[in-house]
Amino acid sequence: MSLSPAEIRHAELGRGLFGYNRSSVDELLVDTVDSFEQVWRERADLTDKVEQLEADLVRYRELESLLRTTLVSAERTSQELREQARKEAELIVAEAQAEARNVTREARSERERLSAESHRVRAVLRAVLETVEREGPQAEAA
Repeated sequence: MSLSPAEIRHAELGRGLFGYNRSSVDELLVDTVDSFEQVWRERADLTDKVEQLEADLVRYRELESLLRTTLVSAERTSQELREQARKEAELIVAEAQAEARNVTREARSERERLSAESHRVRAVLRAVLETVEREGPQAEAA
């Protein structure tokens, strides 16, 4: 039986010949002790629960801090990877452009060589044709 402070305060004890009735006082004391013990146990349980919750709170705050640190680290790593990928892409494009210039330069050089060879072959052919045309009437006469 749980007694409230108001119930204890307003408890009426029977009176006997030499003061309060002993059995009423003893009964009130037993009820008061039982109530006090119950409240004391509840208080101890709540104190334990508060301590557990405070420990959980500390653990969760540490976990939150760790998660924040991890998130910041992941964001930093992500940014570094993006920057590295951008630099690698720029390097690849620069290398491709340099290779394209080399291929273009080699193609122009080859075209000039082939053009010069073509002019040389034409000159040789003209010379041969002229020789054939000059010697042609002489060869027909012979």
